[in-house]
Amino acid sequence: MGTPDIAATCLKKILADGFDVVGVYTQPDRPKGRGMKMVYSDVKEVALAHGLPVFQPENFREEETVQQLRDLKPDVCAVVAYGRILPQKVLDIPTCGSINIHASILPKYRGSAPYQWAVLDGLAETGVTAMYLCREMDAGDIIEVSKTKIGENETAGELLDRLAVLGADLLSKTLRRMESGEKCCCQKQNPEEVSFAPMLDKTMCPIDWTKTACQVHNHVRGLHPWPVATAEIQGKKFKIHETRVVEGSGEPGQILELNKKGLVIACGEGAVEIRSLQAEGGKRMAAPDYFRGHPLEL
Repeated sequence: MGTPDIAATCLKKILADGFDVVGVYTQPDRPKGRGMKMVYSDVKEVALAHGLPVFQPENFREEETVQQLRDLKPDVCAVVAYGRILPQKVLDIPTCGSINIHASILPKYRGSAPYQWAVLDGLAETGVTAMYLCREMDAGDIIEVSKTKIGENETAGELLDRLAVLGADLLSKTLRRMESGEKCCCQKQNPEEVSFAPMLDKTMCPIDWTKTACQVHNHVRGLHPWPVATAEIQGKKFKIHETRVVEGSGEPGQILELNKKGLVIACGEGAVEIRSLQAEGGKRMAAPDYFRGHPLEL
């Protein structure tokens, strides 16, 4: 059960490792793009390519939908970023339980945007957690955790690509242990260590230059590739795609210099160098290239 790319990566892995996938659940097709064309989820694309039966219920309220899952007689339900809350009557169907791969080191960062908030908060490390599902969101017993370092300039999107592979390996390993009859030792989550990672939205985009350079840099990294940090520079709005922390001081938001690598702007403490940006209605460009054709008032 899954929807986006991280779930598709996990599905590919367990298929490659020889597990018998009796059915694939994913969210219903959604309209996307300017033409609002109906598109398949990443998981559905993989499932159809492998000739697997695909189910796309809006929810599990109808008994017919629940019975459909019962009829598949699953040993395990493997859930990765499905985007649906599963009621207890669904969690109880598989004989060996329902497991989940979550993109954080639980109990930290429960919720829909765990890896993004790890970057936004400037963490040096994150990971993926295999756990049993329960009624409360992301609160089940932990089976195993795989950890990884976060690069100082790594974006949330780049981190997700690595977590997808890490999560796929952990899922396959966990399923193999269950298949062999090995008892998965579980650990209860410590409620005192719980933190939450709420969904991102576009109200978060504007950069606050009074923050430290590290905080601004983390803001840019954490909101990439969506919804993308924004800034107004000399009256024009830009999406900010890539930055670096550099030396410099001045009034927050003050342009300090334009060099061969980028545009340097002062923060509340230190400065950041904008290396890649995108003007409204334009395409993404290296900052020096853009400002060669659109001179700044320095």
